[in-house]
Order: sequence, then C-alpha cells, then structure tokens
Amino acid sequence: MKIYIDGDGCPVKDETYKVAARYKIQVLVVANKWLKLPPSSLIEMIVVGGDFNAADDWIVNASQPFDIVITADLLLADRCLKKHVGALGPKGFQFTEDNIGQALASRELMTNLRHMGENHGGPAPMDKKSKSQFLSQLDRMIQQFKRGEASK
Repeated sequence: MKIYIDGDGCPVKDETYKVAARYKIQVLVVANKWLKLPPSSLIEMIVVGGDFNAADDWIVNASQPFDIVITADLLLADRCLKKHVGALGPKGFQFTEDNIGQALASRELMTNLRHMGENHGGPAPMDKKSKSQFLSQLDRMIQQFKRGEASK
C-alpha cells in the first residue's frame, strides 16, 4: 500500500505524513514543481513535466489497487476508482463508484453556472472539522485496505 498526494495545493499534506508514519506507509507527493518535504525515508517527491495533466497521468499509471490517492480533482478520483485505487478528498470525502457520478455531475453543473455568471464562489475554506474528517476517513481507509477489503 502507498499513498499518493496530488501535491499542487493539497491542504492536508502534513496530516497525511503523520498518519502514514504511524502505519509506516510510503507517501509519494506528485506535483509539477518541487515542494519542500519533511525529512523522512517514507516520503518521496515526484516532479513531473509541465503538461496540464502530467501529475494526474503519473499517479494513475503508478498506483495499484489498495493504494490511496489524496486529491480534490474529481476527474483524477474517477480515473483512480476505475483502477480500483482508493480516492480521498482533502476534506475527508471518500470517492466511491457509487458517488463519483453524482460528484462529476455536480462539478459540471457548477462549471456551467460559473460560465453563465450565476455562481461566483468556490469551495469552502479548510477548517478544523474538515481536517478532522480527513484524518478519520484516511485512518478508516488504511484499516479497510490492510484487511484486504476493497473500497466500498
């Protein structure tokens, strides 16, 4: 089991490092530019080319079933789920085959509303409750995958 972080702008990198250290799980941070990482043999930085989807493509190609991908990118989450790779949003929302379709449809609706000038806001900022939900869900997913249970 490995944890992949879609590194550009991920607000829960430090929390992920702590959980991964507790379980002794390797973390790969994938981004288009070098990011400062804490010193740890379990954490590795992967810098990919500047192509728009380069980080996503690298993560999808490298990840395996029972790995976990931390991302807010719904399209990346969908691609991971198709490979039976776990996908978790930074606010603790676990993407599944049962909910990814609705999440993608909502994303498309919000994009259309923004283009029509109807919606000017973005996602709510990260708060303590969101970080707590993330930590709890990441722990649950690790436990579930260690038992050999696929994402539900």
